[in-house]
Amino acid sequence: MESLRVALGERAYPIHIGAGLLDRADLYRPHLAGGSAAIVTNGVVAPLYLPRLRQALQGARLTEIVVPDGEQAKSWGTLETVFDALLEARCGRDTLLVAGGGVVGDLAGFAAAVYQRGMPFLQVPTTLLAQVDSSVGGKTAINHARGKNMIGAFHQPRAVISDVAVLDTLPDRELRAGLAEVIKHGLGLDAGFVAWLEGNIEQLLARDRAALSHAVKRCCELKAAIVAADEREGGVRALLNLGHTFGHALEAFAGYSDRLLHGESIAIGMRLAFAFSVERGLCPPGDAAKVEHHFEAVGLPVKIAAMPGTKPSPDELLRLMAQDKKVKGGKLALVLVRGIGQAFVEHDVPLPQLTAFLTRECAAR
Repeated sequence: MESLRVALGERAYPIHIGAGLLDRADLYRPHLAGGSAAIVTNGVVAPLYLPRLRQALQGARLTEIVVPDGEQAKSWGTLETVFDALLEARCGRDTLLVAGGGVVGDLAGFAAAVYQRGMPFLQVPTTLLAQVDSSVGGKTAINHARGKNMIGAFHQPRAVISDVAVLDTLPDRELRAGLAEVIKHGLGLDAGFVAWLEGNIEQLLARDRAALSHAVKRCCELKAAIVAADEREGGVRALLNLGHTFGHALEAFAGYSDRLLHGESIAIGMRLAFAFSVERGLCPPGDAAKVEHHFEAVGLPVKIAAMPGTKPSPDELLRLMAQDKKVKGGKLALVLVRGIGQAFVEHDVPLPQLTAFLTRECAAR
């Protein structure tokens, strides 16, 4: 096991990374001061890992809450289901909520943020995407039909326990989608990490645990440093959203469905961010071509045309992008790049140029 720390003063917490951590009772015990815990997981993860998590929490008064799988579960209805179960079990604000899953971490974290005005929680992510991104940093949320993660709160976990061994059961498509977020950290912040990824992509796709542990650790190091400097995304934390304004719009258009997984939408979004940066004269064309090749080598989509079913129009994409949380004063901001590892925030994107760009991209095959 390797551990690192998110430095947030009295709210600092550890991230534990390694194989076989799910069963480590010693990692949960320090956070069970109230003697009770509520596990929130989903219908896919529960049959695989709930018995082991239950064993690790042996001795605590347990409440188990199983919600549907997938991005569509991040809804008011599912949140009510969690609240109903917590209230029925008479869980107090000292109950430890354990988020066991991928997408469920956003939902359960939001429940923990607002139930009785806040309860402690642990992140036990079971997808690569969650281990490298959503489980770290305290962003919790549910979706709205008009936009992703529009209703939420910042609520930091007490710890993150990332067991890379559970990725053995992750479907190949979900693994590739998670690699999109791994690559994002390098493309935005660390060109050296991108070079490492290019040399180790086969090992990652083969689920080599040493390679996965290194990738998870490096992503968490990069994200922990950003979160410590800008917890509530007032500045540099926005750099972690490379590709997300484009990608979230595509994801919303697809109805948060299996048509386009989050990581797939972000892969397309990052390719668009690099291409638009080239068009604006900010980024070398060779870097954008390299990024596109890298995503294709992983087996990720890179073009809007790769979306199954109906494709969005430029106007539909612009409408959805205008609801992005980085919009300030009615002006759209985008995370763009000056090259691999050199992300920055463009706060006043020229709308005519963006519209023309999206028109060409939506028409491309």
